[in-house]
Amino acid sequence: MESEFIQRANALSTLGAGLSVDVYSPDVLELVQALGEAERHPGYLEVFKATTSAMRWVRRQLPGMPLTYHGEGLWTTQPNFPRSNSGRHGVAEACAQLAALRSAWLNHECATKQMAGYAFGTYLPPIYTELSATMTAENVSFLQARVDAHARQDGIDPALVLVEMPPLTYFGCGALAIPRFFRQVTEQTACGLVLDIGHLWTVYRYTGAWRRQTVESFVAEFLDEFPMERVIEIHVAGLAEFPTRPDSVTAADAPDRPYWIDAHGAPIPALLFEMLSQVLAHPRLRSLKGVALEVDTKPIATIVEEYGRFVTRFEASITEVQRNGEAASLAPSHSANNSALEVRPLLTADERAALQGQYQAYVHCVTTGADLAGMGDLSLLGGSCDDLTRYRTTYLPHELLHWGGALRDMFPKTCGLLAEARVSLEQFVFAWFSRPRPEQDDYDFFLLKIDRFVEFVEQSCPAAVQSANEEAQGLRDAYRTANEPIGSVGERA
Repeated sequence: MESEFIQRANALSTLGAGLSVDVYSPDVLELVQALGEAERHPGYLEVFKATTSAMRWVRRQLPGMPLTYHGEGLWTTQPNFPRSNSGRHGVAEACAQLAALRSAWLNHECATKQMAGYAFGTYLPPIYTELSATMTAENVSFLQARVDAHARQDGIDPALVLVEMPPLTYFGCGALAIPRFFRQVTEQTACGLVLDIGHLWTVYRYTGAWRRQTVESFVAEFLDEFPMERVIEIHVAGLAEFPTRPDSVTAADAPDRPYWIDAHGAPIPALLFEMLSQVLAHPRLRSLKGVALEVDTKPIATIVEEYGRFVTRFEASITEVQRNGEAASLAPSHSANNSALEVRPLLTADERAALQGQYQAYVHCVTTGADLAGMGDLSLLGGSCDDLTRYRTTYLPHELLHWGGALRDMFPKTCGLLAEARVSLEQFVFAWFSRPRPEQDDYDFFLLKIDRFVEFVEQSCPAAVQSANEEAQGLRDAYRTANEPIGSVGERA
């Protein structure tokens, strides 16, 4: 596995300092223009999944810019991934977008928004167990093999699959330390890794490490266990207390660590840049190709200012790390073959069934507050039960009622009718998680939220169904227009 990874990593260009962006929020061309006016020219842009035609359009508009790809909807932590819509349609779409961007890698969170028939608005990390790590490795190998096969068909170089360590939103479950989980994944598949500095801070905060050690000692201990030699990219994004507000970021040296969570639209705390300095100094960081600020949903003026501070402080260090890595790179064995990664089953049928049962228990726990006691490996990763309760009772309802659009704003007339009928919107949260449902062809939380709300209205207030259907159709039409402003000839509509 190591020689396979080395061969693939050696084929990647070093890209330096860059930005991880959305096509639309903010407008990527307006952002590039603003950066140019400030004489800030990123070494690359990592583009978050949109539509394939949008990716082709971005590639045409930025012909000289290295572009990489941040995928979405590829649930490699789940036992049924290869046979699911995610593993079939989702992978095919990702491959088309990789080709459109001519991306050198496919980065994806090692997390999911769909498990055991239930959907979430933001990522849930995997169960951190040895069984889960092995399943993830098997699925990542499957994903890499599909990426390689599509690349051969298109006559292009295959992209390297990168697995990103996800954030903890108040809690994590399992029995295996997070760095050991990723060590076990990389021992069984030739993927690269993305280390997100803000995500690393959430591990410090929500596994209780902050009560036992300083952040500096935690980072040093974590990095010594983490497979740093596999890190291809580093991300840095904002952190904020819930609900996310730019003015909610408190002092980094507060005696009682704040309840920060990953928040791309929020400012980057100074603490994260201190952690980045520590990461860049690690001796096993020898495969680094890029360091990107994640800036989707952030105002352009803030991006330009933060990126300026970032490159002023870190550009020379990033260049030095990459040069040292190139000088120390090891030659792969002659048996390595970067277009024929072997995919072999790593788990038995009984182990898969056991893991599926664990994920069902995981969902039950985080959505109902069921006691973790007696669930074996499903213990909290050193964190507090109060933190899990915070997620379940505050963050999770907010996802369904407000994230991606408040229901009262999306369905004003229908919500008024529900209020008249004394139907509480909080009942929608219970209805959402009332039963498992078939996986959709393409996971889109906004459209899923619309469909589920109409279903909820049908069941709870039949008199408001016509209103719900009318408002739903208007939302769907507006959403399609907003997310596909690129015409068939590549011009903005």
